[in-house]
Amino acid sequence: MKIGAQLYTVRNFCKTTEELEDTLRRVAEIGYSTVQLSGVCDYDPVWMSGVLRKYRLHADITHFNYNRVAHDTAATIAFHNKMKCRFIGIGSIPDFKKNGCRREDLDAFIVDIAPAVHEIAASGNHKFMYHNHNMEFVRHDGKTYLDILCEAFPADRFGITLDTYWVQAGGGDPAWWIRRLKGRVDCVHFKDMVYSGEDKAVRMAPVGYGNMNYPEIVRACRSAGVKYAYVEQDHCYDDDPFECLKLSYDYLRSLRLS
Repeated sequence: MKIGAQLYTVRNFCKTTEELEDTLRRVAEIGYSTVQLSGVCDYDPVWMSGVLRKYRLHADITHFNYNRVAHDTAATIAFHNKMKCRFIGIGSIPDFKKNGCRREDLDAFIVDIAPAVHEIAASGNHKFMYHNHNMEFVRHDGKTYLDILCEAFPADRFGITLDTYWVQAGGGDPAWWIRRLKGRVDCVHFKDMVYSGEDKAVRMAPVGYGNMNYPEIVRACRSAGVKYAYVEQDHCYDDDPFECLKLSYDYLRSLRLS
């Protein structure tokens, strides 16, 4: 299992291609060997492929524009081919939380995304990946929305980029869900959760600096065959996000991840 950097963590340093290249250099210097391309500026995939080679990095997963994935699927596949990026991801169902996490919107998403899911799998080189938040843990007729999504598609076509923080925020046990979703969780997101005495609220933290049981989460990942663990911290508050990435990396290395 490789440790990756989710570039959404450092999105404010990726607003131009010049900034993006410098960010990739800095991430590589920390020790990361793979990145998730998410929250960054527009880029040409051939250019990106060259920059990744320059810094001995791989981009193994994206969070890509939903409409492009769902309705311009062939071009999306071609784009990812140029970077040798296997996993084609989306961050969430568009406007799902904003619209009230309605079951009918979940059902509409399943219908809308199904052709793309199957076309991506049929390409032979790629797999569709869905990233959860806490809202997928709404329960309907005894099942979570995440259960309903997984029942709609086979595991080899519809992957889950399981975000451990948001599982916990949704009331779930991250290690239990990782094991349950074996075969779907090629990629996971690692971020930690802590209660802040400063603002009397739950905060995100570098991995190993919060209260989540990461030794057990890592054991679950190994047993489920997770290939990539991407460190993500949506909010670093007043801390340097690159330093947060380094703290997480060093902690995960102490758990013998590479």
